[in-house]
Amino acid sequence: MASGSSLPKFRVAICGGGIGGLVLAVTIGKYSKVPVDLYEARPEITTAGAGIAIWRRTMEVMHELGLYGDLEKVVSRAPDSSRGPCFRRADLVDGGHEWFHQTFKYDQSNLHRRDMVDILKKHLPSTCAIHLSKRLTTYTQTQAGGLQLHFADGTSVAADILVGADGVKSPTRKAMFDWLVGHKPDAIDKRKLADYVNPVWTGRLVYRALVPLEVLQRCSPGNPSAKEMIVACGRGKHVVTYPVARGTLVNVAAYIYDPQKAGTHFEGHWVADVSEEEVQRAFENFEPYIRQLLECCKKPSRWALHIVNELPLWTSGNVALIGDACHAMTPFFGAGAGQAIEDAFVLGRLLAHDLTTPQNLPEALRVYQEIRLPSANYVARESYKTGFMYDFLAPGYFDGLDRTNEKEELERLHQAIITQWEWQMKEGFIEQWAEAEKLLKKSSGC
Repeated sequence: MASGSSLPKFRVAICGGGIGGLVLAVTIGKYSKVPVDLYEARPEITTAGAGIAIWRRTMEVMHELGLYGDLEKVVSRAPDSSRGPCFRRADLVDGGHEWFHQTFKYDQSNLHRRDMVDILKKHLPSTCAIHLSKRLTTYTQTQAGGLQLHFADGTSVAADILVGADGVKSPTRKAMFDWLVGHKPDAIDKRKLADYVNPVWTGRLVYRALVPLEVLQRCSPGNPSAKEMIVACGRGKHVVTYPVARGTLVNVAAYIYDPQKAGTHFEGHWVADVSEEEVQRAFENFEPYIRQLLECCKKPSRWALHIVNELPLWTSGNVALIGDACHAMTPFFGAGAGQAIEDAFVLGRLLAHDLTTPQNLPEALRVYQEIRLPSANYVARESYKTGFMYDFLAPGYFDGLDRTNEKEELERLHQAIITQWEWQMKEGFIEQWAEAEKLLKKSSGC
């Protein structure tokens, strides 16, 4: 039995109007008439951050959802699409050098997060009702097996199923694990509750900014960041840049790492505006191209990079987590948005499927978890390791200090980074959905 557009069987409540929540609503609406209530904590559906990378796997989902044509109008690509990111040894004040080009079989596209959100909003189905300024605080389960969602404004609503797409600080995640500790103590280790619920500071700060192309070309003629993705590496810090907005802007993300602060509590706001001088001082030992680029960064922001520890489960009863709510990860594969989109597509197809009923919703959610949890957790683990490679801090590899055999050591690190990225090319994502449908059919006796 294939997916279809049967009459409504239940209502889906999505908390969080970010990329994952929007893709979930679009997916459900494309393949069914299941009604969706999308609850967004802010007064409007918008987005934080700037650029995102779209790789082959994610683009497969865009094709399936009929969004590819709209994306093609706003993405940016390198002039030579066979060239992937350019890696540079950049922590040399008198001048860095190109280290290697990472070439992919499938090219990468970059775009502004706002453009992605605007496209998704345009494709929301008529069966999706949007509720703004509705910040979930917790949920309770009714005796009849339903859910009652409670919001910060004092209101509450009934729901058949809740999907927490509410980010790294997810109240849905906290409520789900609190409920499990109280009602199913064998499901998780109570001693690890805080590890599951609380985000973890990585010890990394990232400075973000968008630089108009014309400003960069005027201040730094010939700067490679104007045309392609650059990963400028140095010991304990690195800078990632790539064009967005059809090449009219350059997205800048500059990372610094303090190993003594990893896992500690971050004091202050996780996101804050900072001075241009603070950013420039942090990278004053980098090559001229990077220093000139950072001098063009006006009104930069500083983000304390937090992640979510690996979770043993993403679902409980009629509640599920997607995206950063269950696997907020470091951005060193440029895969955070893509993984949220993959979560949303698999879960959305399962909820829209003819075989999914009010009675077997928990089983459908378990299928989603079985397919997506191992995959996303793997990407999160490997992304974390890859960040240390960019910072010349990976054990057993080039440390940026001893330059005796620099060329050979950089080549060894080059090969290790290529290996880290191979997961992107090993399989197409649509095969994951096919496996999910197979498991749903099996659980339904088909």
